[in-house]
Amino acid sequence: MRVVVTLACTETGDRNYTTTKNKKTHPERMELMKYCPRLRKYTLHRETR
Repeated sequence: MRVVVTLACTETGDRNYTTTKNKKTHPERMELMKYCPRLRKYTLHRETR
């Protein structure tokens, strides 16, 4: 039931991280504050399809 998702930075559009999530318990898209190496700061990263 767990699927691999890619997290992309909302400011640069770079796809910096991959993680897994359970689609049954969390059907909506993930949003996490993660470190963006290009900007050298923490930014919002959203799940991409």
